[in-house]
Amino acid sequence: MPALHIIPIEGIGEVRPDDRLGPMIINAAAAQDTPLMDHDCLVVTQKIVSKAENRLVPLDHADFTARAEIIDSESVRVLRRRGDLVISETRHGFICANAGIDLSNVDSGFAALLPVDSDRSAHRIRNSVRAEVGVDVGVVVSDTFGRPWRHGLTDVAIGVAGIAAVVDLRGGTDDRGQALRVTEVALADEIAAAAELVMGKAAGIPVAIVRGLEASWFRDGSVRELIRPAQDDLFR
Repeated sequence: MPALHIIPIEGIGEVRPDDRLGPMIINAAAAQDTPLMDHDCLVVTQKIVSKAENRLVPLDHADFTARAEIIDSESVRVLRRRGDLVISETRHGFICANAGIDLSNVDSGFAALLPVDSDRSAHRIRNSVRAEVGVDVGVVVSDTFGRPWRHGLTDVAIGVAGIAAVVDLRGGTDDRGQALRVTEVALADEIAAAAELVMGKAAGIPVAIVRGLEASWFRDGSVRELIRPAQDDLFR
């Protein structure tokens, strides 16, 4: 496999409701002399997608009762509560803290909710790039999740378009010729986590290009590939 290049896109600026992310990304990439290419994968943070789609709700950050009400309204199932922390399942099928509601990097007095349909959000950006500059890219909408049994946060995919979310290696062999029976690679999550290394949490860089991915991975994809069905989940 050739080397991967992960390129932060700077200069996008503050995103407001109804902004068109596709042109903003195209212009910022061109301005830093890294125009988009076929088989690039754009990783776009949930925060700017939610802002552009006006998924902002008024919230006094010190009002824990109001925060709990919003979390409950965005959840279909609560798994655990500990103090102000809630681990819940969203309508998308994500298991995450506080239903993915975010208070960081938004104006005081507001909270950002997850996009209604993150796959659709990714498709909208992908279609805009193709319409504006005639380039076919994959798009991953990323968000920061914790993980059971492990410390620390990492970015994962919550929306996917134009690239596989999961690469199924079952039926192949490893480098010793052993049959692969259970190996399914969470490609979109790996791309999201890699991109976060150049975007950071406080650098104000909400988009990155991941360049050099295998061409065969670019296909119709959906974040639903990553969500384990309840009947296959040993922990529900």
